Amino acid sequence: MPAVSSMRALERPERESEALAEELAARGAAGRPLAIVLGSGLGGLVERLAVRCVIPGAELEHLPRPRVQGHAGEIVLGELGGVPVIIQSGRVHLYEDRSPFEVTRFVRALARLGVRALLLTNAAGGLVAQWAPGTFLCLTDHLNLQGRSPLFRGEGSRASPYDEELGALLEQTARAHHIALERGVYAGLLGPSYETPAEIRALRALGAHAVGMSTVAEANAARAAGLRVVALACIANPAAGLGVESLRHEDVLWVMRRSAERLAVLLERVGPAWAPLLSR
Repeated sequence: MPAVSSMRALERPERESEALAEELAARGAAGRPLAIVLGSGLGGLVERLAVRCVIPGAELEHLPRPRVQGHAGEIVLGELGGVPVIIQSGRVHLYEDRSPFEVTRFVRALARLGVRALLLTNAAGGLVAQWAPGTFLCLTDHLNLQGRSPLFRGEGSRASPYDEELGALLEQTARAHHIALERGVYAGLLGPSYETPAEIRALRALGAHAVGMSTVAEANAARAAGLRVVALACIANPAAGLGVESLRHEDVLWVMRRSAERLAVLLERVGPAWAPLLSR
């Protein structure tokens, strides 16, 4: 009996991601090698796309829609640096009373659409005092401290989900265009409240360089589904105990919107460098 229950639990998330993939394919989303998930305040990136087509989230029955300011909740098709892309502008979070399978439904659907690589972006608190707001961070690994897993039994591995080859090309491109890019470990917490100074001290002791409330579930599920994964955090603020005493979501959005143009330049340049790897 437990085996039957387990199979039923598996079937529903799989059916939902398949249904979303079918909806997206019907709107012309199939066959694009690169997908991007935009974090808080980064929606302006879609304005840089060539041949842009916007699919409102309300028109996709199986796409969970965000309830957080700064997340548009739409899918955008276009070209970035000559590479066909599908972009989720506005993710959902676990703290919105969403299950791990809802949070990762879009990335699992991507694998069914023929996507080869996924770039995840997010707004993060910086745990390195020298990093100013607006600093970009290429994730080398993460700590999943959200108390939830998006993986089914038998999925996942012991390795980091983040692709070293794609990450190295991202770093090379950033250096070539004088865009500061750090490397480090991201701690994913459940949220929605910001961390206390004691929690930040504990995270630094664990080896984290940035902290946020997204990304880890999507990265794990995407890698399990066969996608190559890169993640880019934008440091929106110093973490508790390292900067200002109070922080509002509006402050985070302000920094992220100011950083969106530099992010767009970086992604426009790295797209052609990634393209040969995405055709393998």
